[in-house]
Amino acid sequence: MLSRHFLRSKVLQAVYAGRCEEVDNIGVSRDFDYHIGKLNELGVLQVLLLPRIVEAGQGVMEEGKKKFRPSEEERNPSMKLVENEFIRRMADNFELKKHAEKWGGCWDLHEDLVREAFLEFRKRDEYKKYVNDEEHTFEKDKEFAILMFRYLMNREALRTVLGERSLLWEDDFDQIAQYNFMMLKTLTEEDFDEAMMWPVMYDKRVEKDEADMVFARQLLRDTMALRDEAEELIKSHLQGWEFERVSRMDVLLINMAVAELTGCPSIPEKVTVDEYIELSKEFSSDRSKLFINGILDKLVSELRSKGRINKSGRGLIDN
Repeated sequence: MLSRHFLRSKVLQAVYAGRCEEVDNIGVSRDFDYHIGKLNELGVLQVLLLPRIVEAGQGVMEEGKKKFRPSEEERNPSMKLVENEFIRRMADNFELKKHAEKWGGCWDLHEDLVREAFLEFRKRDEYKKYVNDEEHTFEKDKEFAILMFRYLMNREALRTVLGERSLLWEDDFDQIAQYNFMMLKTLTEEDFDEAMMWPVMYDKRVEKDEADMVFARQLLRDTMALRDEAEELIKSHLQGWEFERVSRMDVLLINMAVAELTGCPSIPEKVTVDEYIELSKEFSSDRSKLFINGILDKLVSELRSKGRINKSGRGLIDN
């Protein structure tokens, strides 16, 4: 489920952190696998907020009925949220239940924040429109659940809870939320049931997920193995510029690009160059993209002439 662009960024962060902290190569590889595994936990905790907010809403409704002088709305609250078919199927899914047993205790400690989120959401026009709509279909329940998921992902208090649970998640929260958002949109009435394999960020049972992780692990190993060679290649193409003045991040990005160019025969050169220029926009300075593009243009020609770049395969991978 994780894109190769995202995995490249995780490899970049792992190698950069390892060099700054002087961690050996085995430690860097171990930390990388651990961080990727933790993304499954983050993804599950995000989606678990949907059944949790329904539970909170049901609790609020029961409390309203027990008031000494309940209003008409409190005596007869709309149960449409509680009966939301899409969220009910989430709560009944066998695999998501197992994930909830493993990680869901996080929200047990913050029931007050989930309750507060429901009380605030209940005031919104989207909620009122949904509960007052007499038509009850799976698609409308799904549309509302996804709308509520977006709302929950923007609740600062809930984001803070997860950020405090793991410092690794601060930078990844929005990316994983976007993956979950797109995943929820793909679930259909025909296929979504308790036996469905719950989609997580990285699932070794999924062929594409495993292939992408094989790619990422190889990229990590090759990047570390080619460090000295990549630095010498960069030095040989610097003109009027001292190597020591080159950003460490730029050196690492070029190091990774060399590893991918020489070690991944099914990925076109242009795709690799474009990927590392994009990563430079995210992780380095404004000028880095021009520097990296210029150096890589020279390195591709040199490596190709030396027979170090050999692209093959029926239909080269384009991402």
